[in-house]
Amino acid sequence: MSDTAPRNQSAPSGRKLSADEGGSSPVTKRGGGPPASRGRTTIADGVVEKIAGLAARDVLGVHAMGSGMSRTFGAVRERVPGSAKSVSRGVKAEVGEVQTALDLEIVVDYGVSITEVAAAVRENVISSVERMTGLEVVEVNIAVIDVKLPDEEEDEESETRLQ
Repeated sequence: MSDTAPRNQSAPSGRKLSADEGGSSPVTKRGGGPPASRGRTTIADGVVEKIAGLAARDVLGVHAMGSGMSRTFGAVRERVPGSAKSVSRGVKAEVGEVQTALDLEIVVDYGVSITEVAAAVRENVISSVERMTGLEVVEVNIAVIDVKLPDEEEDEESETRLQ
């Protein structure tokens, strides 16, 4: 019989025994550091583009995203069975390890303040991208490429009806 307390048992006072008192030795972690910091996470440009595209479309006054040609091709693609709407249309992202920069092309509704819409788009895009990815958004460049007039027929509908 040994004169030290068995491992993993409490001392008479109810406290755990330390290693030098005959208790269990401290557990060493494999890999070092907390599990969340082991490894590397990379975020593709397309992921940031989708997040930014959805965030920009949420802003009141943004009618559409992308140039007329990209909207036309997008409308045709969306009519193909099994295809999905392109949420990244009109968005270009350059993603680094810790930062990203974005270029957006938007069409605004007639009558809205373009500067206010652009500011709201920047704020919403930056907030969404930084919250979801952890990347720092260094710039959001916005090109207002058109204004949707109230009596204007939808370009996408008229051009895709032709067969």
